[in-house]
Order: sequence, then structure tokens, then C-alpha cells
Amino acid sequence: MAKKGNDFEWFDSNGKPKGNLKKVKGPGIAILIVLIVFVIAGFGGSPFYNVGEQENAVVTQFGTIVRTDTAGLYFKLPFIQQVHKVDTTTHGMQIGYVTDGAEVDYTDVDAESIMITSDFNFVDVDFYLEYRVSDPVGYLYNSKEPETILRNMTLAAIRSTVSEYTVDDVITTGKSQIQSDVKERLIADLAKNDIGLSVVNVSIQDAEPPTEAVIQAFKAVETAKQGAETAINNANKYQNEQIPAAEANADAITQAATATKEARIAEAEGQAERFNQLYDEYTKYPLITKQRMFYEAMEDILPELKVIITDGQTQELLPLDSFSSLNDSAAGTSADTSAAVEE
Repeated sequence: MAKKGNDFEWFDSNGKPKGNLKKVKGPGIAILIVLIVFVIAGFGGSPFYNVGEQENAVVTQFGTIVRTDTAGLYFKLPFIQQVHKVDTTTHGMQIGYVTDGAEVDYTDVDAESIMITSDFNFVDVDFYLEYRVSDPVGYLYNSKEPETILRNMTLAAIRSTVSEYTVDDVITTGKSQIQSDVKERLIADLAKNDIGLSVVNVSIQDAEPPTEAVIQAFKAVETAKQGAETAINNANKYQNEQIPAAEANADAITQAATATKEARIAEAEGQAERFNQLYDEYTKYPLITKQRMFYEAMEDILPELKVIITDGQTQELLPLDSFSSLNDSAAGTSADTSAAVEE
């Protein structure tokens, strides 16, 4: 483009400046500046850039990191500095399954979800990982594919953790502890490898046996466990009912035995006291005491015996029963019977 009227042209036919540019006056300089800015904007982009609230920007100059910018408006040197923006919001990663766009239907990824437990059983476990970029520089330059590395590290942490638990724990009561262990392992691995990512949360989406036959077997096992728990509860209930009754019965037996013991001890002590008193009387009057004891013994013995009186020469012995019965019926009294005793 050439301009005439001031005795010179800006550029010659080869595109080189012609004449003294210092002679350019007034609006010519402004037009030149505007042209230069438009050329730079067209080839090198705008020198200004904006960083969003959920972004970080890494500025490089000839491959060297100059700075990291947070939210705001910044200036860069065109053609010299490049800006690489990184999203720092929380992202999700599906482990063991994939979903459609609406996240309603999902498909298992057996290569990721099927694992072996400590009791050598297979289990199908799905996880959901939440992560974010914590170091934009490390995310951009410490590895080529940080998300792929994160997925592999997560799978390794999950398999290592699940292999330490039984299949029952994985499916039922051990889920929260497994999630915590996986998160701790992954945090340690990320700190060691420094790929610029950090873990926000790890959660188990689903855990079940890998095949329908195994699922039915586990259901049968759970039913059996519930039946066992019911039987145990019934047994504990029966035990709680029977133990107090048995203890009460034992107390009654113990009390009865104690009473019998005390009665016999008292009786024995009374007999011993009576014997001592009798012995004291015997030492004072031996003959009288001896005869009295003899007569008392006879009174106890004779009523139970069949008494026959004889002189030792009678050929025929007659019992006294008939006479006693006749006398009793006639007189209404009982006859005293005497017997001769040789000393």
C-alpha cells in the first residue's frame, strides 16, 4: 500500500519501507498502530486472557514455566508466552462399570470389577472415584496421561484392599472400612508419584457375587445365617427363662438341706446333752439308773413282741393273744403282761 501527496510512499514495490517514516504525521501513526495490533491479534491472538473461578492457568515462555494464575484477567506477551488452562473442579471416574449419558443404565466392566477376596471367593465390586487437579504444573508436565495413571493406581489400591477382606465383609458389613482403606492407599500413591491429582472421595456403588448361581448360593447362605441367628435368639431366650428357674430350685434345695442339717445337728446336740445328763445320774445312782433304763427299754420292746408265759414244763403252749383280746373286749382295757426274766 502506498500513500501519495506528501512526496513519498510508505512501501516500495518489494514491500520495504520507503521514505522517512518520521515524516508521518497526525492520523498516520494511529492507523499504523491499529494495523500492527490487528496483525498481532490475527496471528498471535489477544494478549489478554481471563481465568475462571474453577480454573488455573499455567503460563510458559519458550517452554519454561513463568507463573501460575488463578481467577482474574491477565496479560501475556504474544508469540512469546503461551497459556494452558486447567479445570480444577471435582471430576468423577467410574471403576468397574460404565453408564449412558443419563446415568440410568450401566454396564459392568468385568476386567475392572471382578476381584478375589481373602477367602478365595470372587466378588463383583463397582467403585466411584471423585478427584480434582491439585497441582496444575504437575498435572500438565509430570505425566503424559494423568487420568489413565490415576485409574490404574485406583484399580491397584482397590484390588489390594479387597484381597484383605472376606467375601461376606465385602458384600455386607465391611464396605465403609474398605472405602476408607482404598482412599488411604490412593492418597499415599498419589503423594509418591506426584501427577498433580488428589482424591476427594471413594465410594462402593455395588458389591455382589459375579454370577447368578453364586448369587443364589449367597442368598441361601444369608437365609441360613438368619435361621441360625433366629435359633440362637430362641436358645438365648430359653436360657434366660430356665436359668432363673433353675437357680430358684437350687436355692430351695440348698435351703431345705440347710434346714435338715441344722435340725439334725440340733437333734444330735440334744441327744448328746440327754446322754450327758443320764451319765451324770448313772454315776450317782448306778443300780437305780440301770434298772430304770432296763424297764424303759422293755416298755419299748414288749408291745411289739408276741409274749408266751410258761413254767418250762408245760407240754402245750397257749398264746396269750386270745386271752388278751377277750379281756380287752370285756373290760375295755388293756392287760399288763409280766414276764420272768432271769438275770
